[in-house]
Amino acid sequence: MKKERNSTESQKGMGRRNFVRATALTGGAFAVSPTLFGMGSKYRHLWADLPEISEKRKLGSLEVSSMGLGCMNMAGIYNDPMPKDAMVAVIQEAIEKGVTFLDTAEVYGPYLSEEMVGAAVKGKRDKVVIATKFGFDFDNGRVVGRSSRPENIKKALDGCLKRLQTDYIDLFYLHRNDPSVPIEDIAGTVGDMIKEGKVRAFGLSEVSPETIRKAHAEQPVSALQSEYSMLERVIEHQVLDTCEELGIGFVPWGPVARGFLTDRFQPDTPVSHRRAQVSYFTEEARKNNMALLNVVKDWAKRKDCTPAQISIAWLQAQKPWIVPIPGTTNPKHLAENLGGEGVKFSTEELKGIRASIEGLQLMGMRDTDSVLSDL
Repeated sequence: MKKERNSTESQKGMGRRNFVRATALTGGAFAVSPTLFGMGSKYRHLWADLPEISEKRKLGSLEVSSMGLGCMNMAGIYNDPMPKDAMVAVIQEAIEKGVTFLDTAEVYGPYLSEEMVGAAVKGKRDKVVIATKFGFDFDNGRVVGRSSRPENIKKALDGCLKRLQTDYIDLFYLHRNDPSVPIEDIAGTVGDMIKEGKVRAFGLSEVSPETIRKAHAEQPVSALQSEYSMLERVIEHQVLDTCEELGIGFVPWGPVARGFLTDRFQPDTPVSHRRAQVSYFTEEARKNNMALLNVVKDWAKRKDCTPAQISIAWLQAQKPWIVPIPGTTNPKHLAENLGGEGVKFSTEELKGIRASIEGLQLMGMRDTDSVLSDL
């Protein structure tokens, strides 16, 4: 089963040999100093072999690239905050390679990620769809709780517009539900912003099917964002069916299970930052879940690609309205992620993969009840 891809692999995919060649080019210079990103076209040749994204998908009323770029880690969640000029260069190169969908939020940093995205899209605003999120309350730059009161949403929007250096947000997500405010009031507030032209579309994140339906009845929802990967599949219980029924696009965050499905973490690999708090990153869970990683690695060998590319392509193959947003701060990983678009599966292959992973007893995932009630 070698290379079941489009014939124009150089444009739409990246096999193992090409990936190694490209990352060899990018790795040497940028491993020395990430600030080289900010030094202009002198280093442009280092990006020459990155694959390009060409497919488009619909998230409700929005058309986006088949894969987006998650910009959370740039502000420091699973790692230390990164140099702004370096991250601006990563975002801009993703745009040049066909990524039109950028995902951020006011809480990332807080504010740092939006500032990076805003700097990166200056002069390129018409090329991108920007998604950002509201739903938290802040005190001197620190998160102090959830808040989706209408006045707080309006305040959040003003801040987002300023940091993103734009006069409209393409997709404005409710980041986490505020149980003290009816979802209909939240949807109605964003609906007013859409009428004013400050927002193009409304999104939800990590909410139950019941909440999705209530919100959608008040203001059409274009996209739902929740964790989804070959490891974390609990949203397959009712959530995806609800999206399909209502014509809502789905945006999986964590498409490579926070790095676990990239084969970077063995059971005894030290973890820090946010990963140290994630249940499937305990040493016991990683040891148990290596069986899944072995399935992914086996398919990577069959398809002449990497485990991360298999993980991303598997998500894209589930539904035509699913748009993963792998995040990265590393040019090598950006190249690898973009190459995932070129990996294709037959119907029988997808059935075989699902049979393999559903037979595993995995550890550390959320239970169904936690997802079918707002977190």
